[in-house]
Amino acid sequence: MANAAFPSYHLVLFIVLLLVSSSHQLQSSYAQTLLRIQGLLNFPTVLSSWNKNTDFCNTDPSPNLTVVCYEESITQLLIIGSKGTPSLPQNFSIDSFFTTLVRLPSLKVLSLVSLGLWGPLSGKISRLSSLEILNISSNFLYGTIPQEISSMGKFQTLILDDNMFTGYVSDWMGSLPLLAVLSLKNNSLSGTLPKSLGTMVNLRVLALSMNQLSGPVPDLSNLTNLQVLDLEDNYLGPLFPTLGSKVVELVLRKNRFSSGIPSEVSSYYQLQRLDISFNRFMGLFPPSLLSLPSITYLNVADNKLTGLLSVNMSCNADLTFVDLSSNLLTGSVPNCLLMDSTNRVVLYARNCLASRNEDQHPYSFCRNEALAVGIIPHKQKGPKRAAKVIIALGVVGGILGGIVLVGLLFLAYRRVKAKVTKTPPTKLMTVNASTGYTSKLLSDARYISQTMKLGALGLPAYRTFSLEELEGATDNFDSSTFMGEGSHGQIYRGRLRDSSLVAIRCLKLKRRYSTQHFMHHIELISKLRHRHLVSALGHCFECYLDDSSVSRIFLVFEYVANGTLRSHLSEGFAGHRLTWTQRIGAAICIAKGIQFLHTGIVPGVFSNNLKITNILLDQNLTAKISSYNLPLLAENMGKAPIGVSPSGSKELIVAGSSKHEDKIDIYDFGVILLEIIVGRPITSQGEVDVLKDQLRESIMADDAAQRSIIDLEVRRACIYESLKTVIEICFRCLSKEPTERPSVEDVLWNLQFAAQVQDSWRGDSQSSEGSPASPSQAPARELAFQLQ
Repeated sequence: MANAAFPSYHLVLFIVLLLVSSSHQLQSSYAQTLLRIQGLLNFPTVLSSWNKNTDFCNTDPSPNLTVVCYEESITQLLIIGSKGTPSLPQNFSIDSFFTTLVRLPSLKVLSLVSLGLWGPLSGKISRLSSLEILNISSNFLYGTIPQEISSMGKFQTLILDDNMFTGYVSDWMGSLPLLAVLSLKNNSLSGTLPKSLGTMVNLRVLALSMNQLSGPVPDLSNLTNLQVLDLEDNYLGPLFPTLGSKVVELVLRKNRFSSGIPSEVSSYYQLQRLDISFNRFMGLFPPSLLSLPSITYLNVADNKLTGLLSVNMSCNADLTFVDLSSNLLTGSVPNCLLMDSTNRVVLYARNCLASRNEDQHPYSFCRNEALAVGIIPHKQKGPKRAAKVIIALGVVGGILGGIVLVGLLFLAYRRVKAKVTKTPPTKLMTVNASTGYTSKLLSDARYISQTMKLGALGLPAYRTFSLEELEGATDNFDSSTFMGEGSHGQIYRGRLRDSSLVAIRCLKLKRRYSTQHFMHHIELISKLRHRHLVSALGHCFECYLDDSSVSRIFLVFEYVANGTLRSHLSEGFAGHRLTWTQRIGAAICIAKGIQFLHTGIVPGVFSNNLKITNILLDQNLTAKISSYNLPLLAENMGKAPIGVSPSGSKELIVAGSSKHEDKIDIYDFGVILLEIIVGRPITSQGEVDVLKDQLRESIMADDAAQRSIIDLEVRRACIYESLKTVIEICFRCLSKEPTERPSVEDVLWNLQFAAQVQDSWRGDSQSSEGSPASPSQAPARELAFQLQ
């Protein structure tokens, strides 16, 4: 029997040695390929760390260089050089480069940006049959886009921006069924757009700006997922494109469109940016564009649009830029555009508007120009009688206007004279936060019990600071202490007399109010104290001497100096990236902070514009929300009341829909969760939807390699049940319908369950405030993994 087993032993040993040798050869093969690529790219600075001893599959990724492996195969390669990199030397061979590149057949993501590549894009790229994302922008590639790409059925993103491609946008583009992003900006493409673009139902971003394209835009109404259409600086036209109603960004600037604006545009409820400037659009300007629920940027300048504007027209409070100039508009500039002008740019010159702006044409100019382009004004009954009435009203209006003008001049003279005789210097006025507020506010306010234990937070009691204290802490607000400036004022870093660091926000007020006016705000701010909020420590009023009105308010916050959550995820902070357990803990911290803002005080604080860059980590890696919707800041900016302010998320928020105000923050939290999972920055709404779809496909795929979209740091140390639970709640948070999003309590339960499952696998029984609760607090239950 022993003799019979002896050959079997040698056979097993031979197979093991063969497998080890094969694995070593495979590892050596891809390492040699990467080093060969380094040489072909002329040893760029971004690859200076590569050498024959580099363990490519275990190097930490960075924004400019990432190599991701799975089972000894490279699935992602991202190399981004310096902006403005010149073309590679003349001995560079684009054919040799792609011959080497296709030796990495498992690539799913390939990004080669600003590396000086030149020559025609080789059709050999199609040999990378698993490729899903290709970005070769900002190089010197020329010639036509190879048709071989049409055979790459897994393509989801194709970005060839800032090259020198010529030829047409070929009809075969329609044969890429999964393509979600097609960006060919700033090339030399010409000809008409193929009708097959209208069949790419998964397309979310279509960017073809700064080319030489001409002719009509094909029917894109079937592209129900299309969110961004950028056709700027071409020769397209004349009809307005036919689109679906979910478009978020529409740029038709500098083309040859000469039709009217269709009424359907007024139903684009998700539209945030509309730029149709420098065309030949005719017909009535739809006033409803000003009040679209999501609009923030509107530019219709340099067209032939007509219409009568009224001072009483409504507009979206979030409009930051409006350009109506160089059209044929009459009437008056709407008052809603002129309010809060410091935070909004409004341009309306070279129309026929009743405005003090001297750069306006007379009414006859717009009327004659409208007739010249074939726009017939409405017929008027009794023109002679109407003219007499207008003349009479004009005379009466002129007399009344003259009287009002004289009165205003007199008042202005008196005010200027008073200021000359006595300039009102400022003084410091300290007011205790515990006085001057109503008992009703105190009786209405309810707080989570644990936040009342100020000692547990490690924070001193809220107090009033003197201006001298703040000046001493910041060296008289020296520029070296300046941290930044935003819509909520300037922020300085300071060190108090007890050596504690603070962040001081200086808010200059637009109107003159007494200190009493702000005390209910100060009382609310003084109670917004929680271990997962960057909490306020105190305030200081600076007032005018002449009328004791407040000129500036200083808000003093605790200082958190351990970086943002994003810096601990995508970049690594001090060489350390958060583990999966630490990421769940950070998510739980944020959720608890949101829960306190929503339910820890009445009225709740909603629409907090939550962003991952506003989540700070302290020395214990406890997450804190650093920017939330303080009512004092909202009032000073002329914003809507708490709970009605628009969210930072890119979604429809209809005026008056306050019953779903808590769901705005839930959506923003979902975006943060998504970045925690994928481990790289998310900078746009379109990217959120693309990553969500990719994550859905990856988690459902049988092939584990498909899950490469999930951050390597997560895949290294998480168990599937924990990751699955977090992905599920992330998808629910990102639901388009607010009613389908979970409550913050539901979010917390699922995150704590995910942490419990992960900790039980690791055998880690430690628990903290920022970590999940003990198993007894989160009983196990079966979770159906429902993808929404």
